[in-house]
Amino acid sequence: MAYHRHAGPTSYTVGTMSERFDCHYCRDNLHGKKYVQKEGRHCCIKCFEKFCANTCAECKKPIGADSKELHFKNRYWHENCFRCFKCSTSLVNEPFMLKEHNKVWCNKCTMDQAPHCKGCQKPIVAGDQNVEYKKTVWHKECFTCSQCKQVIGTASFFPKDDEIYCTSCHEQKFAKTCVKCKQAITCGGVAYQEQPYHSECFVCATCSKKLGGQRFTAVEDQFYCVDCYKSFVAKKCSGCKNPITGFGKGTNVVSHEGHSWHDYCFNCKKCSIPLANKPFVFHSEQVYCPTCAKKL
Repeated sequence: MAYHRHAGPTSYTVGTMSERFDCHYCRDNLHGKKYVQKEGRHCCIKCFEKFCANTCAECKKPIGADSKELHFKNRYWHENCFRCFKCSTSLVNEPFMLKEHNKVWCNKCTMDQAPHCKGCQKPIVAGDQNVEYKKTVWHKECFTCSQCKQVIGTASFFPKDDEIYCTSCHEQKFAKTCVKCKQAITCGGVAYQEQPYHSECFVCATCSKKLGGQRFTAVEDQFYCVDCYKSFVAKKCSGCKNPITGFGKGTNVVSHEGHSWHDYCFNCKKCSIPLANKPFVFHSEQVYCPTCAKKL
């Protein structure tokens, strides 16, 4: 809110009638009497105060024709009522501010009541550019990075304890570095085996689908989504010929001489009894139980 140099007087004409003329309101003869002309109408002093006079914003009484009136932004005061709300100093021809509840304040009281900048401890007055964060306020030029001391102003910043950091200094001092791209992780991110990644860096090695919050398989420092792992990486079960993914049913795998099976597919070729975790005979690329193997 800006300071205002002064409030202006209200203009109307007070005169004395020498010819027959009646009050617009009470119709009394105004001959030889004081009257007020306002908005093209003539009225006696009594009717002016009753019907036309402005009400003082301070004392709430009519401002009579004989009183000096000050006005500002459709508000009116007796000259003697135009005083600082705080210290009662007359503000006629003095700088003032119109604050909450339509009260006028002098320059000194406004400065005393103004919030103070956390940086320079000086008051922040109307018209000053400022930055507010968590009920604390700074002049724009006082809102600086705790590390490099450069003015942050209205740019992005990162709070840390009681300190404020610009984006660059926060990245250098606190941000984790993505294992894949080696750049700072400024927000969000994904962690796998205590290693940080940007969410856009933690993707399927084949289709580039983001894997954060999704099921995936890691193979030799590469990550694969379920579909790509099934199609391009997973071994095929020697029994059912489907991919061995490690997801859902069949998380246990049986391997032998370069062949792999779902544990529920590792059965005797002849009698079909399950052989996982049991003795078996591997003959001509097929699995047999010991009993059936004797009959070969």
